Amino acid sequence: MNRSKAPAWVLTALCFSFAALCHAQEKSLKKSDLPAAVQKTADEQSKGATVRGYSQETEDGKVMYEVKLTASGHSKSVGIDETGNVTEIEEQVDFDKLSPEVRKGLQNKAADGKITKVESITKHGTIVAYEAQVLTGTKKTEVQVGPDGKPLDHEE
Repeated sequence: MNRSKAPAWVLTALCFSFAALCHAQEKSLKKSDLPAAVQKTADEQSKGATVRGYSQETEDGKVMYEVKLTASGHSKSVGIDETGNVTEIEEQVDFDKLSPEVRKGLQNKAADGKITKVESITKHGTIVAYEAQVLTGTKKTEVQVGPDGKPLDHEE
């Protein structure tokens, strides 16, 4: 049996293409492009904030919308389903205002990296995780811990 091997660059290109197809595609929208129920929720959630943009993505076959805000000088993203229900809120928080357990958990996961930004992740009205952006040299990564500062068994 004669099996030819594809060059490494072909395999790499295929892997990147497959990953791009599997990853949700985010599409920028105008407010007028949002369904009425989503517009209503976006308006409610953006009271007192500056709207930075709207987007739509399909993930696992479900269409989701996001409104990106600046509220009290912090970034905030609100995920909204097609019926206008808030599904997730990611909101920037001050590292110094986190509990000692969460600060320690994030620092442990960041190791030698510098934490540049922290967000709380809220689903169905409950904080389920904290996510930190970490800079190690020139490499940017994200780490998450639970609301108790302990490592999560899955990513939120």
